[in-house]
Amino acid sequence: MTSIDAGLRGIRSAFSRIGSAYGRFGTFMNARLPKGLYARTLLILLIPIVLLQSVLTFVFLERHWNLVTQRLSAAVSRDIAALIDVYEKYPQAKDAALLRKIAAERLSLTVELLPDADLPPPGPKPFFSPLDSALSREIGGLIQRPFWIDTVGNSNVIEVRIKLDKNVFRVFAPRNYAYASNSHIFIIWMFGTSLVLVAISILFLRNQIKPIQQLAEAAEAFGKGREVANFRPRGATEVRRAAAAFLEMKRRIERQIEQRTTMLAGVSHDMRTVLTRFKLELALLPEGPEAEAMRRDVDELNTMLEAYLSFARGESGEGPGMLDAAEMLKDLAADAERQGRKATASFAGPPIVQARKEALRRCVANLVANAIRYGKNIALTGKREPRWLEISVEDDGPGIPADRREEVFRPFLRLDASRNQNQGNSGLGLSIARDIAIAHGGDIFLSDSPMGGLRATVRIPA
Repeated sequence: MTSIDAGLRGIRSAFSRIGSAYGRFGTFMNARLPKGLYARTLLILLIPIVLLQSVLTFVFLERHWNLVTQRLSAAVSRDIAALIDVYEKYPQAKDAALLRKIAAERLSLTVELLPDADLPPPGPKPFFSPLDSALSREIGGLIQRPFWIDTVGNSNVIEVRIKLDKNVFRVFAPRNYAYASNSHIFIIWMFGTSLVLVAISILFLRNQIKPIQQLAEAAEAFGKGREVANFRPRGATEVRRAAAAFLEMKRRIERQIEQRTTMLAGVSHDMRTVLTRFKLELALLPEGPEAEAMRRDVDELNTMLEAYLSFARGESGEGPGMLDAAEMLKDLAADAERQGRKATASFAGPPIVQARKEALRRCVANLVANAIRYGKNIALTGKREPRWLEISVEDDGPGIPADRREEVFRPFLRLDASRNQNQGNSGLGLSIARDIAIAHGGDIFLSDSPMGGLRATVRIPA
């Protein structure tokens, strides 16, 4: 029983090692393979074709090309051996005229007899030549005499010299008699047809991938609050179902936003009517500390009401447009200076970006208002990168602890230690700012400022 348990543990350990190795291999390949669907699908299509062609080419070279070359070389070697046997056993004239005639007419070989000659010195061997190796092997096995061959000197013929007793038997044979010279045609046809099939597959693949790309672009545009125009389900059944589900989701979200906006407009109208009556009644009261305190409360209530409605309504009704980010920062810096703060503004890169102008201005204005409330010196900096727009608002205020920077984006939250809540604020400024940034496809990040306070950075696609 113990040996069985040990065996099972060994099997489990082996499978665990295999799984771990497979996981490492998958991580290694995933880090180096392309991330796009089109590129990955193209690899799935091309890799099997390349492997198949490689295997076919290897099998063809090993089993066909080399085999045919070997058999052709063996046939030429047998013809040469037969001519040598005829020359030695049936003596003819010294110049072997009859033998040359037979070789030329019956075997298509050119034969010469070199009297009192020796073999030339061995020449350089080609790096890769099935003909040279096959012919050398066949002549050495059949004739068993000293020989010299040249398979690279003349591209159309091969030369073979055989050393007899005193003479040298010289033979010229057409190269295609000993070599499968038309084998490249098979390879050309194989790769040519593969290229044609791959080109056709790429055309069909592009048509299949395009609806997925359009769906991704439509979802990204809708997430950034842009209008999704001329989008309709296309492509395969699964892609059409996903596109139809996206359109249905888009309609539901838009209907919900519209209903919420309509409801909030009614609530706003009703509450503003009550606040107006309060103001009229306060105007009829005699001047005094109590009346002034009530007016301040009504004004604060009106401000908070506007903030709540803006937070709930958002900026969904505004369409995208072209915004001069550098000019916007200068205007916000001027507003801060009018409120008694020292403010600077700078921008690097092309300032014109496509965004919902009023929404983005309100996003940055909320960050500036936050800096005005808690700091004396403010710095506004902007930077346009190839794909992103970054705007930073820095102050020299008390800052926010690093472990609580995510909490401040929660609605109605105010930090007692670093942010005084007796300032008439509703705790929605950062929440509204982040909602606007996310609606543009970006986000807001908080960090320490070199000025000693807080740095709020808006990063959105440009």
